[in-house]
Amino acid sequence: MIARFLAALALLFAPAAFAQPVLTGADMRPSQSLDGAWHWSVDPYRDGKAGFHGGMPGESSRRWSDVVQADAMEKNPRALYEFDMQRSAIVHLPGSWIGHAAEMRYYQGLVWYQRTFEATRPAPGTRTFLRFAAADYTADVYLNGKSVGTHSGGFTPFAFDVTALLRDGSNQITVGVDSARTDDDVPPPVTDWETYGGITRSVTLITVPETFVDDAWVRLGRDGRIHADVRLDGRQAPNRALTVRIPALGLALSGITGADGRWTGSAPAPSALKRWSPEAPTLYDVRVEAGTDVLHDRIGFRTIEARGTKILLNGKPIFLRGISMHEEELGRDPVRAITPAAARALLTEIRQGLNGNFVRLAHYPHSEVMTRMADELGLLVWSEVPVYWRVNWDNPQTLAAARAQLRENILRDRNRASIALWSVANETPVGDARNAFLRTLIADVRALDDSRLVTAALLSKREGKVMSIDDPLVADLDVMAINTYNGWYSQDPLADIPGFEWRSPADKPLIFSEFGADAQAGYHDAAADPHKFSEEFQAEYYRRTLAMAAKVPFLAGLSPWLLKDFRSPRRQHPVFQQGWNRKGLISETGTRKQAFYVLADEYRRRAGSTR
Repeated sequence: MIARFLAALALLFAPAAFAQPVLTGADMRPSQSLDGAWHWSVDPYRDGKAGFHGGMPGESSRRWSDVVQADAMEKNPRALYEFDMQRSAIVHLPGSWIGHAAEMRYYQGLVWYQRTFEATRPAPGTRTFLRFAAADYTADVYLNGKSVGTHSGGFTPFAFDVTALLRDGSNQITVGVDSARTDDDVPPPVTDWETYGGITRSVTLITVPETFVDDAWVRLGRDGRIHADVRLDGRQAPNRALTVRIPALGLALSGITGADGRWTGSAPAPSALKRWSPEAPTLYDVRVEAGTDVLHDRIGFRTIEARGTKILLNGKPIFLRGISMHEEELGRDPVRAITPAAARALLTEIRQGLNGNFVRLAHYPHSEVMTRMADELGLLVWSEVPVYWRVNWDNPQTLAAARAQLRENILRDRNRASIALWSVANETPVGDARNAFLRTLIADVRALDDSRLVTAALLSKREGKVMSIDDPLVADLDVMAINTYNGWYSQDPLADIPGFEWRSPADKPLIFSEFGADAQAGYHDAAADPHKFSEEFQAEYYRRTLAMAAKVPFLAGLSPWLLKDFRSPRRQHPVFQQGWNRKGLISETGTRKQAFYVLADEYRRRAGSTR
């Protein structure tokens, strides 16, 4: 019954029904940055959204009012404002409010942001969009005192058409960001990572022609052809000529859009094409031209597929030498401000330090800065949506939220050569409602992007020292993935770990998507049987777990948990954790632990054995 209901719901919320715009490649378009200094003010009772009887808030509480409060009160001594956004504290965005003030560390609720900026009204025949790369979790956006829209989901981009609201000269933007989540949200409140509430990624104004390239997906198919799917948005989108060019290859694909503004075309890949790979991450300038609009992108061309128990990159088997990571920059007080320099510092630790070729960007879509950097450095990517632990599988709105975030993530990153795997979930309990929910997401992935592999991080069954993959979702996935922590979340002696046997229900590749052990950097225990939380224990745990992994014939990759220690309020051991999950191979400031070198040596060996 549940499965039939959710299947029917899937038709109602088909991928094409989600709202536009997509603004694919928005980070490559000319834009006006609104990053920088913003005023901020907490609103724990959400006074700026509703009065105390539940109706529209009074004028004294409307944070988005297009008024300079101090001027209004000076002109009218009877005027009352119980806020003053223009004289509130200033912070520099993007970045979570965790870094605004000490008392904001565990704040969950509504914060208002406001700034002014100079602009001109869009010229005739153009449109201007206000784009947020992400805001966590629900954002209510106002421009010059008018509501322009609301978005929920803390990790994916959204944009609003503000053409009619912009004015010449000074403009005021106000954003109310509410980090609070309910059991019906995606993710639910209970996680093992920090809620970095606020405007955590860049805000830009993007002006385009009235009819513009809203979505363009250009890739190399497994048939050896370059494929392009383009969608125009605007009144002149139907029956419009367009061209997709790759100048370095001398390739041009041209056509005319249909009545829906869409066009699809393909051509044989030129013989001069250099395929993207970790060893040679070649990127090409790509231009999509439609009328006066030109969309630029930097795209690598490669194929990824699963055949039997192997993962094939460009038709050749590859072992994924990876690690998982959270979206936190190095430092004692990260605020999820991922700049190109921050992304490069983290990914270089994987690429050069660990001899890796793969990164699991867990447990939500990471910044487009990160996936661009993975393209450049040559790291294959596991990209994931935050369907995590205790999701409300029976709620249609929860499913709709998950599908929206999945779609926004895929449409943002379909042109990234680094993306190899779309993951639809992490550590979710088996059940009919869950299975139907995740199968809907899997179907969405295949409808939106049939050029990559679908996976999910699953749990396994243990009987003695036999580990079985018994999740019914395996049948629906291209790649199996298991999180396993024998020896850490169990009393097993580390010496026993290599003796565990793994059994597979399918002829498919397996990734150990997580395994790990906490260690506080600098804490040492030289005993023959070292204690947990010591660097020696973590290093030995890795040695023994890697020995176990070496005996799994269908294993195609590893992404241990994880690169860097990360913030987690649930981790409160006063000596070893202090609000940090210490499973990182490097500390929050970048100090390498002993286990880092254990994994680096293993990956160096594996890299050498494939040459």
